[in-house]
Amino acid sequence: MSTKVTAAILASDAAQFLAFKRAMGVGYQSGEFALKRFLNFVSEQYGEGPVPLNEAVTRWATRLGGRKPVTVANQFGVVRQLCLFRRRSDPHGFVPEHAVAPVKESVFVPYIFSHEEVLAVVGAATRHEGCSMWGVMLRCLTLVLYCTGMRLGEAIRLQMIDVDLRHAVLTVQRSKGRSRILAIRDDLVAEIRQYLRQRGAILEASGADDPKTLFIRRDGSALPIGAISTALRGLLRGLGLKPPSGRSGARPYELRHAFAVHRLTAWALEGADVHAKLPWLSAYLGHQNLLGTEVYLKATPQLLLLASQRFEQHSRHRRRLS
Repeated sequence: MSTKVTAAILASDAAQFLAFKRAMGVGYQSGEFALKRFLNFVSEQYGEGPVPLNEAVTRWATRLGGRKPVTVANQFGVVRQLCLFRRRSDPHGFVPEHAVAPVKESVFVPYIFSHEEVLAVVGAATRHEGCSMWGVMLRCLTLVLYCTGMRLGEAIRLQMIDVDLRHAVLTVQRSKGRSRILAIRDDLVAEIRQYLRQRGAILEASGADDPKTLFIRRDGSALPIGAISTALRGLLRGLGLKPPSGRSGARPYELRHAFAVHRLTAWALEGADVHAKLPWLSAYLGHQNLLGTEVYLKATPQLLLLASQRFEQHSRHRRRLS
């Protein structure tokens, strides 16, 4: 028996669902965006009349071809959670099966910066002088991104109270529903100290109130993510790592990928058990599970070659013992 509701009731249920999520401490901004699009779709397709929920969800999940599998799965997952939430008040309410939008492996291959390219990006950031973006800040931000693997949004949202240089830790507050504490090396501590001296001078010269965010613009205001994303993409285009136009090529987010792959490669070169180290890296990156981290094991030819060599050495040792 199919579940039928009106668009108005569905919108009310969605509002209660969002309130529940936020009461649990989850920001759920991307989830809210997906729900709004779903509700708009339902309203446009069915008007004020009864909505067969099973039909609406299926049509919503399959409405457009050519979308990335991970996008479809993520948006469908939000709508499915809404349906599960509705079951609290309607035990017979419709909940779609995962088969409606099965999770498929993404074919996206990230661009992995070499160590030389990372140094080039840091150098370009250091030399940059714009109207609002300044070199010392861009250099420090780039190093924080690469040395910690933070997401760009996480780095931009860092507050001064999240920076404890005495104990060499940075705290990422409530990202993806959770917080984490990141230990950092002494050389990054020194870079941040140097930036903080310049940050203080900027605030004093501008007379602006301290926005309390770690990274600020030249006028002393908080750094908006859109502006810094544009600036970093400009650096990548200037270095030839990204085409003059379009979305292809390296992205600022690739500094996170580079951190993960370079860390795994370093462990492999040291002879460490990379699989045993994965939970550490996963926790440091803020992944919800190991699946998000294991993708880096196949990210570069060098890492694959090291894994192959380790397997061959292990096989030879086994043969000698047998």
